[in-house]
Amino acid sequence: MRRRWRDGAGTLLVGGTGVRVPVEIAASYRARTKGLLGRESVAGALLLTPAGSVHTFRMRMPIDVAYLDRRFEVIAVRTMRPGRLGLPRPRSRHVLEAEAGAMAGWGLRPGVRVEVVAADRRGGARAGAVRRTRGEGVPCRPGRSPAGSPRRRPAGRARRRGRRRTRCRCRWRAAR
Repeated sequence: MRRRWRDGAGTLLVGGTGVRVPVEIAASYRARTKGLLGRESVAGALLLTPAGSVHTFRMRMPIDVAYLDRRFEVIAVRTMRPGRLGLPRPRSRHVLEAEAGAMAGWGLRPGVRVEVVAADRRGGARAGAVRRTRGEGVPCRPGRSPAGSPRRRPAGRARRRGRRRTRCRCRWRAAR
């Protein structure tokens, strides 16, 4: 199952060196589009996911760019000056951006594997899959709609296959 990323903060763990770096995760279209534009400096790094290439148009500083594959192994590390367009990298799924020279200090080079631990909204670390919740933040309950009332009988194909669909972000569940 693929991991679902959310915008927010986290920690980058560089494999082999034990370096821990604060990272900001940009997973939504809006956050990825803004990226580092308009910033004077970066505290740590910025992870763009999913992304295959970046540009530095309208940026005020040079940046280091690391291209990561789906297993978070570094494919390439480049330093880009403002006003440049980075070429798309084959197999690249994530892009890590930081101030110029920072990645060399962290020991980040091609072939190194990194790990990103996303911080939970409550402040703790969150590992594994994202918790699926209703709009109010309460876990879904089988057989109940997000409003809390009993669900109506499913119609169409779902009914014929003996399944029901919740109105929240949960997946299809087999009827019991």
